[in-house]
Amino acid sequence: MFVKKKKSIEATYAETPDIEGILTELKAIRADMTASLDRSRLHLARVHAGYRDSARNLLHYLALRRRDLRPLQPQLAALGLSSLGRAESHVLATVDAVLGALLRLARHDWQPAPREDGVIDFAHGEQLLAEHTDALLGPGSPGRKARIMVTMPSEAADDARLVHHLLQQGMDCMRINCAHDDATAWARMIEHLRQAERSLGRSCRVVMDLAGPKLRTGPLEPGPAVVRIHPVRDAYGRVTAPARVWLTAEHAPRLPPSPANASLPVPSSWLARLRTGSLVKFTDARDAQRRFRIVDVADAGCWAELTETAYIIPGLTLHHEQGAGKPDAHECRVGALPPTENFLSLQKGDLLILTRDLKPGRPATYDGAGKILTPATIGCTIPEVFDDVRAGEPIWFDDGKIGGVVEKVEQAQVLVRITQDYVKAMKLRPDKGINLPDSALRLAAMTPKDIEDLPFVARHADIVELSFANTARDVESLQQRLASLGNRQPAIVLKIETRRGFENLPDMLLTAMRSPCCGVMIARGDLAVECGFERLAEVQEEILWLCEAAHVPVIWATQVLESLAREGRPSRAEITDAAMGLRAECVMLNKGPYIVSAVRALDDILVRMHAHQAKKQSMLRALHLARMLPAEPDVPADPTGHSASGRDAGLAEGSRA
Repeated sequence: MFVKKKKSIEATYAETPDIEGILTELKAIRADMTASLDRSRLHLARVHAGYRDSARNLLHYLALRRRDLRPLQPQLAALGLSSLGRAESHVLATVDAVLGALLRLARHDWQPAPREDGVIDFAHGEQLLAEHTDALLGPGSPGRKARIMVTMPSEAADDARLVHHLLQQGMDCMRINCAHDDATAWARMIEHLRQAERSLGRSCRVVMDLAGPKLRTGPLEPGPAVVRIHPVRDAYGRVTAPARVWLTAEHAPRLPPSPANASLPVPSSWLARLRTGSLVKFTDARDAQRRFRIVDVADAGCWAELTETAYIIPGLTLHHEQGAGKPDAHECRVGALPPTENFLSLQKGDLLILTRDLKPGRPATYDGAGKILTPATIGCTIPEVFDDVRAGEPIWFDDGKIGGVVEKVEQAQVLVRITQDYVKAMKLRPDKGINLPDSALRLAAMTPKDIEDLPFVARHADIVELSFANTARDVESLQQRLASLGNRQPAIVLKIETRRGFENLPDMLLTAMRSPCCGVMIARGDLAVECGFERLAEVQEEILWLCEAAHVPVIWATQVLESLAREGRPSRAEITDAAMGLRAECVMLNKGPYIVSAVRALDDILVRMHAHQAKKQSMLRALHLARMLPAEPDVPADPTGHSASGRDAGLAEGSRA
């Protein structure tokens, strides 16, 4: 039997376009777009008046994208017409413009159709998105359209200068994560912002992020109370710098005045006997003979140096000598030491037990041959999800670093088999994220804590972010609760960070558009785990397309310039990713020690790229490199007189100035 093979896109380009066939297909597409409005009258009736035309455009776009347009696009391009690749913000106007051109090419009698109510033309679509962006995020900064949002660290509650510097460097939106700190700290952050606004003459929106039902690992039993102290050694194992140990009184411990490798509490009476040059001998937790040398005595404590690695535990005996041949009968025991942070060591094939209660978990136990006797256990912060989990479903921990599959669901626990293969065992710690991308979890987006925080948010925030927004019902719930709190209504931003949220985005957008002002955040951390890292690029593109069709601003979030914010130096991939943020209306930075530098760098990147890119359309400014081909000897020099070197001139033209 003969099977007709599907033509490739390349083959389609090589063909002579069938104008009549294209006309037939476009007319069918337009009919579907018109019918989509009839099927969605209830949605349209409930949309806020300021979004009514935008909602129609979104429905038109959804109707357009239900078809595979790839065979049609090269045929349109071959005729010199729009291939519909930039139709998002003005869908029906684009289709009508192409239809009109095709009808003229086919020499059909053609009269422009009367403009339908609510049809958005080319200029109006971009204008609506700009207006909605200004309403949500405030006016843009000079030289760039994309706004910069910065997540506040806890220090911002007490450090007004930090907030001032962030605003000075280009912050347009202050984000407060309600999963951290409390209302008192949030109020101080906002007051610091208002002071900075008055001082700098700039405005900044306050964004408050409801914590939402984030699944996390529970606590673990504390690790052993042991301190490992070791000197610095070179590649040959030779000591290049001794370890610095701070000895302090256990009844009133004092912090070391400068960095120390360890701080040990000891009895004050014994501490008072120490002198510079004294030797302190001990047998460490491994039965190794070690000694400190006292190098400085201060009012608050003593400094000692150690040239060999030692393990110190509470109760360890210290022997004191005044000098050579002068033993001191007094000895003491080391006081209480903090326990080490515990973790679960996991590798492929291991069994992990997730418990319903938040009783502290514990690592696996092993027999003398290294075989597991009792598997590792850890709790889950929202045990209700156990009712929705089924055997065979995947599960991820710690932002996708550790992967497994649900092996068995029991009344009090879930058994997970680790399936990812790692070069070395992975460490799972408390308070790490849990993702169940294939499980139909019945979790409301708003938790009791969110409901408790909402009155403060409604009074102080310009924008409220709904975390883990999964359904239109989640959006309705937030709208209803905000309406019950009074006349002041902050704008709504939907955080898309789950597969369900992504799949339900059209319905949630139409629901959010019932509010006077709304937006969407692409929360790429959880979203990548939920949808698969290999699909993230595709998923974020689709979100951008849908939101542009709805004229709804988008916030580009998670790990933007993360290395720069945390370590002071960005990776090359991060710079490219930050530049891609220009596709959205706002780019979000997370906290870190170098966050001020990150804001400065992001502002510079966005200003530079603004001349090159607007959404997904390349802006064809004059390209200096196009003039850099050397003239042949018999050709007169360039009359414009460009004489700078390629590198310097190109950089100069692309600079902010």
